Amino acid sequence: MRRTLTLLVLAILVVGGLWAGRLFAPCSPPMALFAKFGVKPDVACPAPVATAAEAPREVEPPAVTVAAALRRRFVDRLFVSGTVVAREEAQVAARIDGLTIVELDAEDGDHVAQGQVLARLDRSQLEALLAENDAATTRSDAAIDQARSLIDQSKAQVGFASADFERARKLGGQVMSVSSIEQRETAMKTAQAQLDAATNALAVAEADRKSRDAERKELQVRIDRAEVRSPVDGVISRRSAKLGATASAIGEPLFRVVVDGAVDLEADVPEQFIARLAVGMPAEIHAPGIDAAIAGKVRLVSEEIDKASRTGKVRIALAPASAARVGAFASGQVTIATSDGLGVPSTAVQRDADSARLLVVKNNLIEGRKVTLGISEGDEVEIRSGLGEGESVVARSAAFLRPGDRVRPMAMTAALNDKGDAK
Repeated sequence: MRRTLTLLVLAILVVGGLWAGRLFAPCSPPMALFAKFGVKPDVACPAPVATAAEAPREVEPPAVTVAAALRRRFVDRLFVSGTVVAREEAQVAARIDGLTIVELDAEDGDHVAQGQVLARLDRSQLEALLAENDAATTRSDAAIDQARSLIDQSKAQVGFASADFERARKLGGQVMSVSSIEQRETAMKTAQAQLDAATNALAVAEADRKSRDAERKELQVRIDRAEVRSPVDGVISRRSAKLGATASAIGEPLFRVVVDGAVDLEADVPEQFIARLAVGMPAEIHAPGIDAAIAGKVRLVSEEIDKASRTGKVRIALAPASAARVGAFASGQVTIATSDGLGVPSTAVQRDADSARLLVVKNNLIEGRKVTLGISEGDEVEIRSGLGEGESVVARSAAFLRPGDRVRPMAMTAALNDKGDAK
């Protein structure tokens, strides 16, 4: 019990000593109360020290990402897509009806020359008609020879009868009777009539021969048409002919030939862009299954706009060595224009209805510039006037920035590195 009381007294003394030392410290609150009533402490209190949170500090300007205007080459391109079509296509059909296809000499993809035989038709019936014509021609020749011989005989008979009649007429009725003279006259007229008949027979025989000749020419043409030939140099894009089928001059052609193997990309272009295209503009086309790009040039720009789709047709001639096939889908870009100019990020441009502005950072101050825009390519746009090479612009135009504002510029590459480090 005594020991517990001893410890309690010691604790009270320690606590009292600590409170007394704080109470009567020169700068303690109690001493401040003494000063209020005219009692001055012997020791002067030092001035209070401001904490770090209470110390005033200068506000830094906001950091903005800037990009330098650098000269580069801009290319204005127009995306197009469509179908590969033949530039010119020859449709090869049978020029004679009713004959059976007995031979095929060409397949899809074959390169053919003008006049090359693609298929043969059964011409046995035509050859029989040709043999019949030969026989008829021979008969006509025989008839002509016979008519000519008869003419010669009739001419001799006419000459003899005419001379006999002339002698009898000169002698008159004193030597010969009137009946004898009439008989000789009749014989002369008969001979003349036979000559006229022979002459007519020759004309008929010659006309028949001409008819046989014309018939033969027609048969020869039909026989020639029994061979289906290519009318042009080119590549066969489709073969519809089949062995045993009956050829017809109407309906599906037997062969389709791409003239000279030349193909185009036919694309539909919106009407607001078609006016920018011109014949001769270069293009780069890509087709499925072909790794390398296909070079091309605008060959034709349609003058007509489709009323329903509001698009116009554009034909792009593909390089002759391209492996693009008719009917395949293809897409690409047409180079409309190129320019060497200053490039800035597209996000740096403030666009109004009919003008464009940039925020330029010069001596850490914002300066507004009215600029003229050029070609846009990717994430950059060309500045044609209003900006000097190497000048820094705010990479992302912000509404809170005004001309005259002080900023802390950060290069775009540095800002990107900081973001990467933060990640």
